[in-house]
Amino acid sequence: MESIMLQRSLALAIACAVALPAFAADERTALTLYRANGDQLFSTGGDAVSSDGYAIVHERRTFDLKGGTQDLSIDGLPAALDSEALSLRFPGKDARVASQRLLLGQGFDGAVAGLIGRNVSVIGDSGQPIASGTLVRGGDALVVRDASGQATLVRQYAALKAADTSDFARGSTLQVRVIGGSAGRANAQLDYPTSGLGWRGAYVATLVPGNACRMTFDAAASIANRSGRDWKDVSLKLVAGDARRAKAPPQAPQARMAKDRMFAFEAASSNPMPSTLGDLRTYALPTAVDLPDGSVTQTPLYDRQTLDCEREAVYETGGSWFPPQPNLDRQMMGSPDGTPIVSNLRFKAFDALPAGYVRVLTTDRDGNAELLGEGHIDDTPKNKDTNVSLGNAFDLTATREQTAFTADTSAHRIDEAFRIVLTNAGDSARTITVREHPNRWRAWTVTSSSVKPTKVSPERLEFKIDVPAHGSATLDYAVRYTWVDADLPK
Repeated sequence: MESIMLQRSLALAIACAVALPAFAADERTALTLYRANGDQLFSTGGDAVSSDGYAIVHERRTFDLKGGTQDLSIDGLPAALDSEALSLRFPGKDARVASQRLLLGQGFDGAVAGLIGRNVSVIGDSGQPIASGTLVRGGDALVVRDASGQATLVRQYAALKAADTSDFARGSTLQVRVIGGSAGRANAQLDYPTSGLGWRGAYVATLVPGNACRMTFDAAASIANRSGRDWKDVSLKLVAGDARRAKAPPQAPQARMAKDRMFAFEAASSNPMPSTLGDLRTYALPTAVDLPDGSVTQTPLYDRQTLDCEREAVYETGGSWFPPQPNLDRQMMGSPDGTPIVSNLRFKAFDALPAGYVRVLTTDRDGNAELLGEGHIDDTPKNKDTNVSLGNAFDLTATREQTAFTADTSAHRIDEAFRIVLTNAGDSARTITVREHPNRWRAWTVTSSSVKPTKVSPERLEFKIDVPAHGSATLDYAVRYTWVDADLPK
C-alpha cells in the first residue's frame, strides 16, 4: 500500500503544475492583511504552512449557472481558512447558497477531493486505463460514473488524469449547493479569512556621522506568505493596530517541512495610501503585487526621511512597586550589583509607525554599515517619541552602594542614602541618565543630592550625570520615607 501511495503522489506531482484560477483585469483578488504579532511567519525555519497571521481574502469568481439546484466546487483555497466565516454571494442574482462544505487540504487526498465533479481517467499500475467519467467520490476508494450512468468502484490505482484543462487543486476545496436564479454566466463574490498571511513594520535607522545625532530612516512593510498558496497580481491592503479576534487562528495541515524562503523587495511606483478603518489604520498599496508561497516581500511605507535623534545611556535600578507597609529591612532583595548601563536611541515619529522591528546601523571606518542594535517598537502615533534599546554600553560601568540607613518606627521615618560611581573608559565624554526607584514606601522626599534631580515623580527619581572621557563621576543622594498609623493595614 505504501508503494501505491508513493506512486499516486509522484503521478500527481509529475502530471501537473499548480496554478491559480485566472481572473479578468477588473476582477483582481484583494487581500486585507492584519499585523502579525509573532515571529513565526517571518522565520526561515519551521513548518512550510503556518497557522500564524490573519488575512481576509476577497475573490471574484465566475460560474455558469444552470438554474434551479446546482452543486459547485471551488478549489485552490488556502490550506488553513476559517470555514465559519466563509461567504459566497451572487450580487444582483436570485441565486443563493443553500449549503456549503469545506474539504480541508490534506496532500494527495485533498487534490483528489478537488477533482470531484470533473471528468477524469483512472490509470492502473501498468499504465492501462481503468475507468473514465465523472468522479463522484474520492478517499480510499474512487467512484467514477461514465456517460451511460454506470458507476465503477476503484480500490487500487496509480494516477488520475483530468480530462479537461483544469489543474489539480492545492489546499482546501469548497463544495457549494446553489438554488434559484436563472441559467447563464454569473459573477460571485467569495470572502474568507485565512491564516498564513501577515505583515509588520520593518525599519532601518542609519546614523549620520558627526557629533549631532541625525539619522536616515527607511520604513517598509514586511509581508509574509506561508498560506500554502501563491497569490498572483493581488490588490493589497495592510491594517495596522490590534483587531481583537475571539477565535484561535485556523490551523493548517503540517504535511511538509519548510524550504528555503524567498526574500524579495518590491519597489512601488508611489507610497501606500494611508487611511483609517474604525480605530485602526490602513495602507493600500498603489500597485498589484505577487506573494509567492513561502516568501517574505518588502514594500516601502514612506519615503526615506532624515530625522533628529537622541543617544541616551541609562543606568536604572529597582522598579515601580511599593510594599503594603514600609520596608524596614536594611538590605532589600534584588541587589543591583552588575546592573549594566543600557544604550538607547530616541526619536520622534514623523508619521504613524505600525509595530515592527527597527535596525539601527552606523558607518564604520571601512565604509560599511554595521549593526548597532535592533529593537521592537509598538504602534506609534505621529509626533510621539519612540525609544529603541541598542544593548549594553561597552565602555560605561556603574557601582552602587548604600552609604546610610536608619529606621525609626516610633517616628514613622526611614532615612537612606546611596553613592553611585559612573566610569567612562571611552574616548569622548558621556552623559549618563541615572534612574532610581525609591520603593520602601510610597511617601518619600529627597533630603540631599550632589547633583540636582532632573525629574522627580512618585515612582522615579532621575539624574543627568556628565562623565569625562577616561574618567568617572560620583552621585550621592539621600531620601526620607514617612508615614502615619492610618497608612498601615489593620
